Amino acid sequence: MKKPDNILAVIPARGGSKGVPKKNIRPLNGKPLIAWTIETAFRTSCLTRTIVSTDDKVIAQVAKDYGAEVPFLRPSAIARDDTPDLPVYLHALSWLTQRGDPHPDMVVWLRPTSPLRTPEDIDSAIRLLNETGADCVRSVCRAEIHPYWMKKLEGDCLVPFVDGIDEKKYYRRQLLPPAYRLNGAVEVVRCSKAAGTDHLFGGIIAGYVMPPDRSIDLDDELDFILAETLLRRKNPLMG
Repeated sequence: MKKPDNILAVIPARGGSKGVPKKNIRPLNGKPLIAWTIETAFRTSCLTRTIVSTDDKVIAQVAKDYGAEVPFLRPSAIARDDTPDLPVYLHALSWLTQRGDPHPDMVVWLRPTSPLRTPEDIDSAIRLLNETGADCVRSVCRAEIHPYWMKKLEGDCLVPFVDGIDEKKYYRRQLLPPAYRLNGAVEVVRCSKAAGTDHLFGGIIAGYVMPPDRSIDLDDELDFILAETLLRRKNPLMG
């Protein structure tokens, strides 16, 4: 399969954050959170261009300070808590193509809340899309809690979350089949396949497996503490 010539990275970073205020520019081991993703993108070998899609002028300036392009401010209508990825993607591509920029072959979605991904993770996910011919790639890691062991409440009674599971068969962790969860670190979509769909990541999806220590998605204060600890372990001179 021919290697794509134009691979665009989009870093979606809206200003509103309820769990951790100003999360995307909160300091993490001496740098704004979004800076970790920008700098990682610049160290890849496959990306052609990196832009930030944000509705927030402060985030935009921080992103520019670290070298990312911020060619537009995202409309507030698509910067809400419940805004899915697809309209953000469509807005970015529409804005760029209307100004005569080349249409990308692939878009790599890099959420700033995954600061521990590596350049190799991004390049490997892109290669996986090329090698498999899938419509998109989504990064995953082994599930910390296996779905076969999860429960739900029906009234006051605990019942298996997954119907039809013989709990006696899976009484030890070693007997469980591998289960993976999305970690949100790297997602790659083939633009020709995303056109005309109602969901950015659909069709045939290949999974790029990452280890747990690079799969942290920062959503609350505990996640920041864990990420800072892991970053300092990787580089003891930090902090």
